[in-house]
Amino acid sequence: MKLILSIAAGVVIVALGVILTITMKNDAAALDTANGTITDFSNRLDSAQIRIAERENSILTLSNSLADVTAATLTLSNALTTAQSTNAAQADLIADLNKQLADAAAEKQTLDKNITDLTKQMAQIIQQRDLSQTNLANANAQLVQAGKDYALLEHRFREDVAARVIVERRFNNYLEVQAQEKKLYKNNQPWITAQSIYAGLNVEVNSNGTVRVLSPD
Repeated sequence: MKLILSIAAGVVIVALGVILTITMKNDAAALDTANGTITDFSNRLDSAQIRIAERENSILTLSNSLADVTAATLTLSNALTTAQSTNAAQADLIADLNKQLADAAAEKQTLDKNITDLTKQMAQIIQQRDLSQTNLANANAQLVQAGKDYALLEHRFREDVAARVIVERRFNNYLEVQAQEKKLYKNNQPWITAQSIYAGLNVEVNSNGTVRVLSPD
C-alpha cells in the first residue's frame, strides 16, 4: 500500500513537474510575446510621440500661420475699410467733378452764344464802320465840293460886291442914271426876271427855289 502511494505520489510529482515545465515554457513564450508586444508598443509610442511632436510643431506652425492670417485679415479689413472710405470720398469727388463739368458745359454754351452774338455784333459794327467810312468819304467829297463852291461863291460874291459898289456909285451919280435911262429906252431891254438875274452865274436853280453853284468846266 505504501508502495502504491509512493508510485502514485511519484507519478503526481512527475506530472506536476511536466505541467510546471510546460507552464513555465508557456509563460516564457507568453513573456517573450508580451515583451515583443511591449517593445512594439514602445516603438509605436515613440513613433506616436514623434508624430505628436511633429503634429504639435505643425499645429504651432498652423497657429502662427493662423495668427499671421488673422493679422493679414485684420490688415485687409482695415485696408478694405480705408478703400471703402476712399471710394466714398472719390464718389463724392466724382459727383462734384460731374457737377462742375455740367456747369462748365453750361457756361461753355453761354460763352458760345455770347461769342456768336459778339461775332454778329462785330459784323454789324464792321458793316456800320464801312458804311460810316463810305459816308465819311462822301461827306469829305461833299465838303471838298462845298469848299470849291464856297471859293467860287466867294469869288462871285466879291465880284457882286464890286459890281454893286459900281452900280451904287452909278445910281448915286445923277448923270450916270440919266445915261442908263437913255440906254434902256434906246435898247428896249425886257423886264428883269429870275432867269435873267441868274444868267451867266453858272449856278443850278432847283424847283424848290434852292440854288447850287456849279463848278466851272
